[in-house]
Amino acid sequence: MAFPRGLAAETLKIASPQRGSWEGAIPELGKETGIFTRHGLDLDILYAQGGGETLQIVISGAVDIGLSAGTLGTLGAYGKGAPVRIIAASSTGSQEVFWFVPAKSPLKSMRDVDGHSIAYSTTGASSHINVLRFISEYGLKARPVATGDVASTITQTMSGQVDVGWSVAPFALDAIARGEVRMIARASDLAAARTQTIRVQIVNAQILAQKKDLVARYLKAYNETVDWMYSSPEAVARYIAFSGLPEPSVRRMLADFIPQQSLQTAKIMGIEESNKDAVQFKFLSAPLTQQQMQELIQIPAGP
Repeated sequence: MAFPRGLAAETLKIASPQRGSWEGAIPELGKETGIFTRHGLDLDILYAQGGGETLQIVISGAVDIGLSAGTLGTLGAYGKGAPVRIIAASSTGSQEVFWFVPAKSPLKSMRDVDGHSIAYSTTGASSHINVLRFISEYGLKARPVATGDVASTITQTMSGQVDVGWSVAPFALDAIARGEVRMIARASDLAAARTQTIRVQIVNAQILAQKKDLVARYLKAYNETVDWMYSSPEAVARYIAFSGLPEPSVRRMLADFIPQQSLQTAKIMGIEESNKDAVQFKFLSAPLTQQQMQELIQIPAGP
């Protein structure tokens, strides 16, 4: 249903990690193209360094909605009493997250990382969880290091401060094409990651109670924006203008890393497995109960 003309748009504050990423650009492009305005919303977008920082910003009440918070980090925060609620999936399948090394590095695959340092963005983010999974599944004695956003991670990796850097497509794909770095692993190499929702959209519980209608409108506009990004001939050019990334990297991202279905919002996939993982990786001391899950996950009904 269209928002009545003549009424002022209401402001929603959004925390979005990794400025310039395809997923993180959804609110920006939806705002730029007027999709959110048609739903009576004006977005005030704040950029964070990773899902862990996004989670803390939402818990503090500084923003209304957080995009791309790590699922396990969110489960852990709720289990410790944080007033956080999940309103949608953000990314499912982990195809876009990868790890790289400088071209001269002797490391050829993630199984070679024994005794080396490996980057992730922030504690509780999806990159962090998948580093822990690699270490556990491959039996590695590797040292996880929080390196912040992709730009900071590239600097730290190329200068030797960390042995293996992390990235999310399309970032660093141009460096791969130039032969400056090599990709040695993708999160989707892990069977568990291929079927799980690794990042979620979250709100502060108090804000959800106060702004439930705005949250529902936000998700409708968000999904319309995703549809536009995968169907409009203007979408790639607008994204490149926003991100400043080279077109070949963007085209490769769309072809090989981020299919539209990975951005579905309607269902948190693999939540039972995530609940177990949260205990294994010490985000939770015990699994959340069914009653707790029902309180935590409050996805608005569709139109």
